[in-house]
Amino acid sequence: MELRQLRHFLALVEEGSITRAAKRELIVQSGLSYSLQALERELGTPLYVRGTRPVRLTAAGEALVGPARRTLTSAEQAEQAVHHTRDVLIGTLRIGVSRSAQHLVPFASYLGEFTRDHPGIDLRLQHAPALTMISMVETGELDCVIGPAVSQVPGLRITRLAREPLHLVCRADHRLAEQAEVNIRQLANERFVDVPAGWTARLLSDAAFAGEGIPRRVVCEVGNWELFLELVSSGVGIGFAPVGLQYPVLTSPDSVLRLIAVEGVRLERHICLILPSVGETSPAARRFADQLLRIHPAGS
Repeated sequence: MELRQLRHFLALVEEGSITRAAKRELIVQSGLSYSLQALERELGTPLYVRGTRPVRLTAAGEALVGPARRTLTSAEQAEQAVHHTRDVLIGTLRIGVSRSAQHLVPFASYLGEFTRDHPGIDLRLQHAPALTMISMVETGELDCVIGPAVSQVPGLRITRLAREPLHLVCRADHRLAEQAEVNIRQLANERFVDVPAGWTARLLSDAAFAGEGIPRRVVCEVGNWELFLELVSSGVGIGFAPVGLQYPVLTSPDSVLRLIAVEGVRLERHICLILPSVGETSPAARRFADQLLRIHPAGS
């Protein structure tokens, strides 16, 4: 069994078709198919069902996904460790990022500095809900995350980089728009726009209402903060958003939106650096974390 075969197999799993997997791996389709067939012969069982779109894995294929990812991660970490002894880093650094946190932790500029210092490292950035990205660090699909976290997770190292309150967002003609602060109990029976389950902001807002024993009606879910604000601006409902979002619909002089602090409950998201345990952290992720924390100290 070769690492190349496992890489081709995971490309098929993640892309969902031979065509896209071959394009990603920069080989012809027949070459990828041959590689997968050789892997199946060596394992003595089919790994996926032919003729289905997207590709459907067999039970054996499903069982191989996790070990294949761990094997490739370990191989890359081994290569990085050898080069690390010569103070040279190569390979791929896979980072989960929260785009809405860029104003708090300007990771784009940090990554620019990191790649200038380590030109042998390729970056793979991914954006997903906070809980999904944390899970991907646990399974080895991501090397680290810069994004929201609501609590410590066993087996992971979570370092807070910044904090930001969530405020109520409503239109200027809303009945509460002129108040300096609102209480959760004043929001009973309101219609809410919110982000999907699994997002930190949703976890915080759901917990705030549950803690007060107040039901809440979410009439619209949207996985994009700019569209979220547009929907509130259009009168679909009210919602909770990080105060530092920098979208014209919120910041322009003619914005019809108002931000109002919420009293009596803790609505605050923490932007964190999330890493595996010390022994599981790749040399590239370790070097990036060291550099990041020198520029952006913990808790700042």
